[in-house]
Amino acid sequence: MSSAVAVPHTTTAARLFHAVSDETRLALIHMLRDGERCVCELQDALGAAQSRLSFHLRVLKDAGLLSDRKEGRWVYYSLNADGIAELEEAAVRLKPPRRALRVRHASDCCD
Repeated sequence: MSSAVAVPHTTTAARLFHAVSDETRLALIHMLRDGERCVCELQDALGAAQSRLSFHLRVLKDAGLLSDRKEGRWVYYSLNADGIAELEEAAVRLKPPRRALRVRHASDCCD
C-alpha cells in the first residue's frame, strides 16, 4: 500500500514552471534581463500581436516574475528580482543531493 507524500512548495513551483514553459515567455524574460522595456518594444522585437503578447505578459506577471509600471499611455515591464530568485530556488529544490542516490528495485516498494 502506498501513500502520497506531500512535497512542500509544489503549488509555487508549478505556477513558476508553468510561467516559463513557453518559448515566447522565455524570450520575454531574456529580453528583460538588461532592464525595463516598453511593451511596444517587446511587441516589435517579437513580432507578436498585442493580444498574444498581453496574455504572455500577464502569465509572467501573475507568477511574480515581472513588474510593470505605467507612464502616460505606455506600460513598461521589468523582471522582478524576487520572483526570479523564487524560480531559481524552486529549481534548486528539485536537484538531487550530492550523495549517491540509492537504486531501488521492484521488490523494495510494491507487493
